[in-house]
Amino acid sequence: MTQGTIFALSSGQVPAGIAVIRVSGPATAAALTALVGGVPSARTASLRKIRSRNGDLLDEGLVLYFSAPNSFTGEDCAELQVHGSRAVVNAIGQSLLKLGLRQAEAGEFSRRAFENGRLDLVEVEGLADLVSAETEMQRKLALQIGFGVVSQRYTGWADRLTYARAMIEAELDFADEEDAPSSAMDLVSVDLEVLASEMAQAARATASAEIIRNGFKVAIIGAPNAGKSSLMNAMAERDVAIVTDIAGTTRDVLSVDLDMEGYLIRLYDTAGIRDADDIVEREGIRRARNAAANADLVLHLTALDSLAERYEDIAVPTLRIGTKADLFQAAADFYLCISCVTLAGLDELREVIVSHARSAAVNADLGGKERHITYISSASKFLQDALEEPRLELKADALRAAGNELGRITGRVDVEDLLDVIFSKFCIGK
Repeated sequence: MTQGTIFALSSGQVPAGIAVIRVSGPATAAALTALVGGVPSARTASLRKIRSRNGDLLDEGLVLYFSAPNSFTGEDCAELQVHGSRAVVNAIGQSLLKLGLRQAEAGEFSRRAFENGRLDLVEVEGLADLVSAETEMQRKLALQIGFGVVSQRYTGWADRLTYARAMIEAELDFADEEDAPSSAMDLVSVDLEVLASEMAQAARATASAEIIRNGFKVAIIGAPNAGKSSLMNAMAERDVAIVTDIAGTTRDVLSVDLDMEGYLIRLYDTAGIRDADDIVEREGIRRARNAAANADLVLHLTALDSLAERYEDIAVPTLRIGTKADLFQAAADFYLCISCVTLAGLDELREVIVSHARSAAVNADLGGKERHITYISSASKFLQDALEEPRLELKADALRAAGNELGRITGRVDVEDLLDVIFSKFCIGK
């Protein structure tokens, strides 16, 4: 990525009440001098008139200056808090371009923070999650990752591996010295066993964290006219799916994202499952079964006047839900009976869905990102090799390899090929 001094609109899209233009790089102070007549005291907001190189007044706003290395990027930085009109932002941007600055690329501010040691890769990923968080649970998880809690765990693991390796190498190199440990593995093997258990737990927790981050998937399946689309609309409190008395109205998988008690619930409405001759309907039924197979929870709907309907056996937690309870008598062999007309049972159904989501996301606050699982699994394998290997020199090599795998998570070791992928997911200005 090209260096130099960069700038970008870091606040929301204009027009807005206020726009924040962020600047970072070695020419920051010179740019401020040209625009506002000088460099304000570091970390102190200063009200200044902002002018072009020709002296034309562009706007008046607050200017903040952060000197390196005490800034987000670790470089000299500035923020111009100006009126949020498109004309003002464009005029200031043009002035910065004429001063030799350039527009930042996606994620470039965060990448500079990483390259200057202000953030590690795990904290960068947490920051990206925080910017895109839509639910309360996503916000809490992003804070755990972005504010160093998860990084501290990975760093602590690496330190313990380094200590164990040091003990083994001391036994190899200084076996004749009086202060050398008599049996390195006796000293470290118990902690390494505990460490292996912690890594396994973290891998499970990361899978739970992905449910919070990407959503808990709930598929609604059943025969035609079982009330699937009606339930989708009732849960979303708006018309997402077309509802008619004609069997087979829904041909494709429809989805809607819902925030339920801070959890992102992804609800899928599917085509009615039956024996069909129409090629389009058969494809819809195939997609319905596929959506169910990939869901975290399945709601199998059956109209209470159609109790002879064949039940779909799916290898996913499934709740049998009776529908049209406003028209027909509830039956005891259903988990819950509901009506999308009177809304009876829908509050209970929401509670059940949230309960399953909460159970699926247990210990998610201990988890990282899906990418981390790959390196944790690899580190765990090397750690197990170290525990089973009888030769001390090979134990030490296995522990070194395990430490390197953990280092790739935080960005300490050989991650250049990951950087473009990670930072490209950021918005401009971050």
